[in-house]
Amino acid sequence: MDLFEDYTPGLESPATRLVEVTPDDVTDLALVTRAVTVETSGYIQVVTVHGDTGRIFVAAGVPFPIRVRQILATGTTAGGIVGLA
Repeated sequence: MDLFEDYTPGLESPATRLVEVTPDDVTDLALVTRAVTVETSGYIQVVTVHGDTGRIFVAAGVPFPIRVRQILATGTTAGGIVGLA
């Protein structure tokens, strides 16, 4: 039973979807993220939901709250990337 199924989720709500990410310089993610987490610490090169590009450091096991539509292969060193949506 989901006690919260009648509530509209907001950006402060916990993620309800997980997307394994293979960094790609061309293809957008299937879902825009609320946050990103990694198994191996490192940098991820991202394109945000509004089209900004940047390289950020993500520590293993620590969700980084960022709305991205793409994680690029070029410039990404982190491994085991999962998008939380």
